[in-house]
Amino acid sequence: MRAQGSRNRRQRRVLIGLALMFFAPLGIAFYLYYGHGSWLPGGHVNSGELVQPVRPLPPLALPLWDSGTTDPNFLKGKWTFLYVDQGPCGQGCRTRLYDTRQVRLALNRDMNRVQRVFIAGGECCDAQFLREQHPDLITIRASDAAAPLLALLQQRDLSTAAQRARSAEAPRVYLIDPLGNLMMSYAAGATPKGMLEDMKRLLRLSSIG
Repeated sequence: MRAQGSRNRRQRRVLIGLALMFFAPLGIAFYLYYGHGSWLPGGHVNSGELVQPVRPLPPLALPLWDSGTTDPNFLKGKWTFLYVDQGPCGQGCRTRLYDTRQVRLALNRDMNRVQRVFIAGGECCDAQFLREQHPDLITIRASDAAAPLLALLQQRDLSTAAQRARSAEAPRVYLIDPLGNLMMSYAAGATPKGMLEDMKRLLRLSSIG
């Protein structure tokens, strides 16, 4: 019995050690970004706007643009650039899609750690354009099923005039971590260079996703 108890304790220690190896890097990344902003070198300011605290997003099976549905946990396991546009995908929309595509490609060997998602309104989209220019893009139809996700993405504190004005801004690009938490967003004027710098830093700090 004593030998069995000793073996069980060793197994628990091994499991705890493996769990720490898996989760500690992401925990450190979150601490450096959310809890210890002064760590950022050279007075660096994120290109994106941090969501504090991070906002967990619900698992949802959503309708894809062509056919079928997503896996309910499609926002987990990778870093996600998510763009939402309710109208026709005009020049501004195409620019945002182009920017996220180029940022992902610029990550080189880390590009597979990042996925791109587009939630498109009923008047969108040119399916041929999406297939040809954005073959990696996960395109979802905006629908009642997506309403809980959209509400969390676009939730704002509208207590001030400045915040109320921001609610009418052009659509934003949202960054979701591999645990399915909304943690940053980018206004329409955000530069691809800034998005790339943020993404490189996060990928360097985290071994998850």
